[in-house]
Amino acid sequence: MGFNIVLFEPEIPTNTGNIGRLSLGSGSNLHLVKPFGFEIDDKRLKRAGLDYWKHITVHIYESIDEFYSKNRGKNFVYFSSHGTKDYCEIDFKDDMFLIFGKESTGLPKRVISENQNLLYNIPIYSPHIRSLNLANAVGIVVYEGIRNLKARNI
Repeated sequence: MGFNIVLFEPEIPTNTGNIGRLSLGSGSNLHLVKPFGFEIDDKRLKRAGLDYWKHITVHIYESIDEFYSKNRGKNFVYFSSHGTKDYCEIDFKDDMFLIFGKESTGLPKRVISENQNLLYNIPIYSPHIRSLNLANAVGIVVYEGIRNLKARNI
């Protein structure tokens, strides 16, 4: 059991480091799509991932187009505050690609418009924030997916 956690153009090294650690702990692969808002050898990235970074399965892509080219035909779902479906409605599958946008602006508008039927959100119950921290959002979705798969004995 495991997922593919995909970050389109991540900007904050500590978020990416924490998500890397989460990917290892959940048995998932991490996919990072450039450009990044940091260098991959950034100390903050490594500190957040602790000494686990060397054990994480990381795939790096030069662009979103390269990501799609190399993963054509895979099972994708996308996460955005613009999604109209709740993440708990996802029919989680082993090896599914869980795709998240960058911290400042989320997924590219083109990706949102082309994937409305695969676009989910995590409900926010306060009018005082626009979105959750990326690392928290990834954690919520990944462990809901694990819970969901275990409940169906997959």
